[in-house]
Amino acid sequence: MGGLDLLFLLIFLMSLQPVIQRKMLQNARYSKIREIERKRGSRVITLIHRQETVGFFGLPISRFIDIDDSEAILRAIHMTDDDVPIDLIIHTPGGLVLAAGQIARAIKRHRAKTTVIVPHYAMSGGTLIALAADEIIMNPDAVLGPVDPQLGMGGSVVPAASVVKVLAQKPVDKVDDQTLILADVSRKALRQMENFVFSLLKDKMPEEKARSVARDLTTGKWTHDYPLTVDDLRAMGINVSTDVPKEVYELMELYRAEVGSLRRPSVEFIPTYHGVRNHNHNGEA
Repeated sequence: MGGLDLLFLLIFLMSLQPVIQRKMLQNARYSKIREIERKRGSRVITLIHRQETVGFFGLPISRFIDIDDSEAILRAIHMTDDDVPIDLIIHTPGGLVLAAGQIARAIKRHRAKTTVIVPHYAMSGGTLIALAADEIIMNPDAVLGPVDPQLGMGGSVVPAASVVKVLAQKPVDKVDDQTLILADVSRKALRQMENFVFSLLKDKMPEEKARSVARDLTTGKWTHDYPLTVDDLRAMGINVSTDVPKEVYELMELYRAEVGSLRRPSVEFIPTYHGVRNHNHNGEA
């Protein structure tokens, strides 16, 4: 073998190294997911959005809940027997209301116990999903966030509640048509979101309390990025546990270890679930 052949072989092996490393990490994650499933007798689904750095310049790429995520999670839930509990591990800044709402409805509809585990944060749409679960388990320092609607306006995103407030403070003849239209959409978005959150909470607390909590979370009481702590949530009457299994932290380290990969799916689970008495098989969304 000549020197040029050796050079091409070296380049080929180097090109395979990231692929091999990703596959090893993927297998390690599946192994940890199986461990959690055996310990808790549940199906484990992960929804993990980490900020990725890619390319020669290390540019950050933000990830969020989208339709692909909702499609994968709905598939995982539909593949789960009605009597099998679901543990959904979430780490996300939020995302599309449509996608998050689909996931929340599917979680709410599942007959067996559903648990959302938040090791660090689940803002906006992530909070919407958490509210749908029978139980929320959070790290003592983890946070959720408000779910007030955010609307596009002139290339930027503005809180629907603020648009409505502006209209209430100015005479209608001093407001342009675009803002009037946006205010109309904002009112509808606020009402729809409040009713949706109320529907997620009404069987977990008295209806009057559920309506009050839904109003606080959706109508701009806080800024959209305001961190709601475990104490804040408990003060609202939302039942939150802080007993995050140690295996969940170990699993999160395996996502942290993978840097610069846009190929890793946001949602992962073991597709063929045979129950806690039998063995699971590998796979991904």
